[in-house]
Amino acid sequence: MTQVNMIELALFTGQAQYGNFCRFKDILPVSCMAASSAPYAFADGPAIALPKTYRFEGEEKSTEAFLADTDTSAVLVLKDGAVVHELYRLTGGRDVQWISWSVAKSFISALVGIALADGAIRSIDEAISDYITVEPGSAYDGVSIRDVLQMSSGARWSEDYSDPGSDVMRLGATMAGVMTLDTFVATMVPESKPGTVCRYNSGETQALGALLVKATGRSLTDYMHEKLVEPLGFEADAYWLVDGTGMEMAFAGLNMTARDFAKLGELYRNSGLLNRRQIVPEDWVKASLRADAPHLQPGQPILADHSFDLGYGYQWWLPDGERGEFSAIGIYNQLVYVDPSRGVTIVKLSANPAYGTTMEEGTNRELENIALLRAIAAAFDTIPTTPLA
Repeated sequence: MTQVNMIELALFTGQAQYGNFCRFKDILPVSCMAASSAPYAFADGPAIALPKTYRFEGEEKSTEAFLADTDTSAVLVLKDGAVVHELYRLTGGRDVQWISWSVAKSFISALVGIALADGAIRSIDEAISDYITVEPGSAYDGVSIRDVLQMSSGARWSEDYSDPGSDVMRLGATMAGVMTLDTFVATMVPESKPGTVCRYNSGETQALGALLVKATGRSLTDYMHEKLVEPLGFEADAYWLVDGTGMEMAFAGLNMTARDFAKLGELYRNSGLLNRRQIVPEDWVKASLRADAPHLQPGQPILADHSFDLGYGYQWWLPDGERGEFSAIGIYNQLVYVDPSRGVTIVKLSANPAYGTTMEEGTNRELENIALLRAIAAAFDTIPTTPLA
């Protein structure tokens, strides 16, 4: 099949995208991570129906209407590690590798934690420029890995999907060969003092991807295959989108099945333990899911030109409240949401056609997605929660 580039996909124009998001491995350059040699299948639990309604901004809303409006292609619900609801529509399916978009950021965070435990990274308080090549005085020169993990490097950035000239759109254009991903990262411009402002910035995650490559001496594809795909028991092949040099699109380029996406949520729900293996260090998981400074608290992170009503950890979004919820979130409404207090992990894969046509909640519906997933999790309040063995 003839390959296309990211620009030709006409993202953020209101066009339907579910016909593309299920087949990126066929239409864009990728590297492959083969399925695990020891696949892990979730157990089946008692089947449940999704709640018919949920509340958002004081209104009772229809679950069915929301799933249809956001071109939802998969909803997978796990309770205590067992599948209790599995829904596929449009071009979704149990064996379909769907594009992660920014859900990939949370996988990169896990790999940084593993590389730290392995000794490939000495400390996240070291400067990321001790590992990656950047221009003197550029955004990542002398900035700590911790600040990059927390989207707090101080780099100048606009994550505005509705503006063709925004930084995130220029980053995406690298996939068409305008420049390499590494060159883009090396030349970013500083704006504010590191560690003071949380500005959502896909370039930060691309810098972390470069960090992993330099620190481990391996490609992201190779390192992730060993450290996550194999021990998590991926049941299907997974793919990274890559640029012209073979560098992985760390900020958004994973292609995986819903069940394999769920394994990261389950891994973090169980403090880095899955299938009786400690895959990510427990202390890394705890640190990753904590907004440990005022500028990281819900309502403080900046997305494009406005504050966002979620907190931020190490490449994880943190909903406000006392339940310890956390979520990986990608454009077009991709989510891996976890409510550990209820033992619930939910994957929602979507192709919301209105996404990015503005930067308003009314089109992007990110907080509304969280509201729906919270309602699904709340339906288990009468069911006892037990840890996964």
